[in-house]
Amino acid sequence: MIELLRNAELYDPVPRGRRDLLVTGETVVWVGTGLPALDSRLGVRETDLGGRRVIPGLIDGHVHLTGGGGEAGPHTRVPAVVLSGLTGGGVTTAIGVLGTDDVVRTPAELVTVARGLIEEGLSAWCYTGGYHVPPVTATGSVRSDLVLIDLILGVGEVAVSDHRSSQPTLEELLRIAADAHVGGMMSGKAGIVHLHIGDGPRGLEPVREAIDRSEIPAGVFNPTHVNRRKALFDEAMALTERGCTMDITAFPVGDGEDAWPAGEALVRYLDAGLEPERVTVSSDGGGCLPAFDGEGRVASMEVGRPSAMAATLRGLLESGQPLERVLPAFTANPARLLRLSRKGHLAPGADADLVVLDERGAVSDVMARGRWHVRGGKPVIKGTFE
Repeated sequence: MIELLRNAELYDPVPRGRRDLLVTGETVVWVGTGLPALDSRLGVRETDLGGRRVIPGLIDGHVHLTGGGGEAGPHTRVPAVVLSGLTGGGVTTAIGVLGTDDVVRTPAELVTVARGLIEEGLSAWCYTGGYHVPPVTATGSVRSDLVLIDLILGVGEVAVSDHRSSQPTLEELLRIAADAHVGGMMSGKAGIVHLHIGDGPRGLEPVREAIDRSEIPAGVFNPTHVNRRKALFDEAMALTERGCTMDITAFPVGDGEDAWPAGEALVRYLDAGLEPERVTVSSDGGGCLPAFDGEGRVASMEVGRPSAMAATLRGLLESGQPLERVLPAFTANPARLLRLSRKGHLAPGADADLVVLDERGAVSDVMARGRWHVRGGKPVIKGTFE
């Protein structure tokens, strides 16, 4: 199928003005103005976007594709994420993680779920391991998982400063990082350690110590949930000056809570004058968002939604933030971090992943790998068992 999208106000993520896009199969093959009429025998389908804003598909770098949770017993295991739950929120690329439960849920299952989403039209990759040390793997080691399994990009989410973690020592953390780094080198992948940072008092001290006491590049360490406490957020911003990329989580924040909502956190980071490429936003979709009492027992829980990314982006636009300022954290930055060269931008040779925004900044239409998955805010393609 050949698709011609006319009159798009294009952000790729840099603003390009009014442009037309030609899509063949799963690829953007031309972007520009003044494309001559195409032969009708080609079967080109044209869509006039009427000047609506078109952005690259969102890249969600932290999704519990198999479902998360389980901290309060088997009945609290969150179900797996479904296709339209991702595309309905403008997500066209998802990176799967395991969390607390890396016993029943495994990297092999995670890879399989990612492959299923690929079959349904999404782009998906994942991490090996989970919260605990030593990391659970599919082939026996982090390095061999990276080298031998095409969909595995790194290891994570390894938990530190959290009562649910294995309380990893410096030596254990360094061994994981070294294996991820070398495995990434051997496979041509990101080779990063995606770190779940809990709300424990040590904060990012384990990461600083690992950087200080090894030759491993700081960019191997990728802390997430850094906006869960305001002081932790300040620590994370300081780490970006050493070469780390930090990940902001789009989880709900209550009034008076010692945390930054994702949109406010992103603006604070950008206002600080730090490198704009070293920050990303993800959803924690499919994950359990528990609150614990003083003895570490679950007092309440919510579930992360992939749609939180699009909601955060819309909120930023409604607050007056320029789209071109905040969009890279949802698109180009995670693509760069994860070495996904065909993602995060819209130019000839890029994957045909795009989102059309309505006048309010909400998701209207979504194309993933050249196929429309959402039209007029409603899914037109659903997962196998939806």
